[in-house]
Amino acid sequence: MGVRTVMTFSVDVTVRGYELDTQGHLNQAVYLQYAEHARWELLRAAGLPQEKLLADGIGPVQLEVTVKYQRELRGGERVRVTCRFDYGTGKTFTLEQRVIKEDGTVAAEITGVAGVLDLTERRLVPDPRGRLAALAGNPDLLTG
Repeated sequence: MGVRTVMTFSVDVTVRGYELDTQGHLNQAVYLQYAEHARWELLRAAGLPQEKLLADGIGPVQLEVTVKYQRELRGGERVRVTCRFDYGTGKTFTLEQRVIKEDGTVAAEITGVAGVLDLTERRLVPDPRGRLAALAGNPDLLTG
């Protein structure tokens, strides 16, 4: 049996001044925006821009999210936002994301449950991994 390599996608983001709260650190809601940005960039890199998903009548949906804030972020700091899809056997899959400072310190861990919605039926597709992989130009990025 071979060793399976787990792919983790990432994007870099610079904390902008208008994203700060009154204490001078990144507003808690913006962490979710960074996570969303990383998810869409992962899909785009896999060959699944929003237009392609919509043309196929599907869209990703977030069903649950938990954020563990560990370190504050300040304006001008550069961070790496990771994203990995971890599929099981059902209609949903787990999202694992981290916001990591340049020194390697984890600023936040974001976990969630997601699915792929059939936009006509308004129900989750039964095999999200298979459906996304069939459309993707680079399906290896989608495998966690």
